Amino acid sequence: MAISQARELGLDLVEVAPTSEPPVCRIMDYGKWLYEQKRKIRESHKKSQHHNLSLKEVRLRPVTDQHDLSIKLNHAREFLEKGHKVQFTVFFRGRQLQHKEQGYALLEQATEFLQDLAKVERPSRLANKRMTLLLVPK
Repeated sequence: MAISQARELGLDLVEVAPTSEPPVCRIMDYGKWLYEQKRKIRESHKKSQHHNLSLKEVRLRPVTDQHDLSIKLNHAREFLEKGHKVQFTVFFRGRQLQHKEQGYALLEQATEFLQDLAKVERPSRLANKRMTLLLVPK
């Protein structure tokens, strides 16, 4: 194939091995080759992504309403079904800290709701003004 024919077809002269003696060149569609290389990299990332489990956080307050809590628990259920870890965090402000039992009750409710899908990796504990609970899929 002549170089003029290659130009008409949209092909490029690509140097494949510049260090060899003499340098090796190939006539090919360089844009297509780059595209295929990116596709291969993207596919390999998709396959390895199943091993990357991320941590999802669900934030609550001790005064969170029952309806809002049920919505957040349903989101947590979706995260667990996809294989993510879920951390529940209850934030306390001011005098709310005197009623820690409300936070423990919320986290206990979350544990009961998700017990069919998840197990407790780190139980409820209070650190400063936040209470956390970590659940992992079974």
